[in-house]
Amino acid sequence: MAQSLPLVLLPGLLCSARLYTSQVAALWPFGQVTIADHRCDADMAAIAKRILADAPPRFALAGLSMGGYIAFAMMCLAPERIAKLALLDTSARPDVPEQKAGREKLIAMAEAGKLAEVTDLLKLRFLHRNRQNDEALSRVLHDMAAETGAEGFVCQQKAIMSRADARPLLAAIRCPALVLVGEGDELTPSELSKEIAGGISGSKLVVVPDCGHLSTLEKPEAVNAALAEWLNI
Repeated sequence: MAQSLPLVLLPGLLCSARLYTSQVAALWPFGQVTIADHRCDADMAAIAKRILADAPPRFALAGLSMGGYIAFAMMCLAPERIAKLALLDTSARPDVPEQKAGREKLIAMAEAGKLAEVTDLLKLRFLHRNRQNDEALSRVLHDMAAETGAEGFVCQQKAIMSRADARPLLAAIRCPALVLVGEGDELTPSELSKEIAGGISGSKLVVVPDCGHLSTLEKPEAVNAALAEWLNI
């Protein structure tokens, strides 16, 4: 096993620590595991600075979806502190106008007290098409939404819209990198992960079969195996 290294996990949009329930115990043998809180700032750089202020001096970093956007922002600010990087079901690209318009609509719904409806809409893209009627996963999504709250969700969406294009950063990433995506991810399709992996020299790409956007919840054993291999480098 590689030398013990603290691991910081970054949740996705509308997700809480529950996103990584299956990962904490599995990855604890590799080093201390913490899960960042990303509900307080409406700017991506501000989120990155807040997490870096609380993080160990040097650590491994893994983020899913919005967590990947935060990870890129943290790499821009303090690449020397990030010993390993894992990017799950995410994109290096900024929003296009249509995506921003969609986010504005969801923000308006959340501000109108319709966060539960927002969650049901996002579930259609968060979960694999064959898992839409999974009651346990639906319950987890609603629990995470309640823990995030409408105000936190609005901050997250505004922060996502503020993010920079991370593609120019990819070639500068030199640490061991894992890029993982669900084969059936409709929100951030596998082509986006392939673009990231192609831009980071020496990175490993893992495509998880029968899996949607929330890979850590849908296929925890496959994700844990990939993360363990990455941490053991």
